[in-house]
Amino acid sequence: MTNKHSQTQLLASEPLTLNLPDAEISYSDEFIDVEGAWRLYEYLKLNIDWRQETIAIYGKEHPIPRLWCWMGDSGLDYGYSNKTMKPVQWSSEVLLIKSQLEATTKKSFNSVLINYYRDGHDSNGWHADDEPELGTNPVIASVSLGAARDFHLRHNHDKQLKYSIALEHGSLLIMQGTTQRYWKHHIPKRAQAEGRINLTFRTIKPN
Repeated sequence: MTNKHSQTQLLASEPLTLNLPDAEISYSDEFIDVEGAWRLYEYLKLNIDWRQETIAIYGKEHPIPRLWCWMGDSGLDYGYSNKTMKPVQWSSEVLLIKSQLEATTKKSFNSVLINYYRDGHDSNGWHADDEPELGTNPVIASVSLGAARDFHLRHNHDKQLKYSIALEHGSLLIMQGTTQRYWKHHIPKRAQAEGRINLTFRTIKPN
């Protein structure tokens, strides 16, 4: 990370384990210190090569309601929202977060999907991170920067099983085990929300 961001402090708050069946999910509301997280948010907002794709709904193309960037090791293409993404080169800022995340979780990651929710109109529909290239029982580590947004979960088979948590600025959510097999999640629209950047680190299995 450049000198401008070298004072970012990674914290080790005690994670909250969500007591949900068929899932292993933990949440730490303080993974990055507040000021460092804001510096990182502003840097990524201005320096990431953001993209916006379209999605076909009933034969008509619509812009996906968020911007994104796929970053990772060379050759790790990823299928997402019916698109094939080729990774851009790691930035030193994101590599620092990756390094600290790996030290904290004792897991390794070779890629990250970065989403930019520009305001409350941007969202992410119901889905699971269960693409074949992620393998069985993937570990998804999600770092949130900027405005808090609600994160909703629902069980695939028991419709009564639902959960919602606000992902705070500088927080870390980890989903692993059978979570992606049995649960879906989404970020709904939210009135008058400011911008948010979310980095979901993962491990792609090479072809």
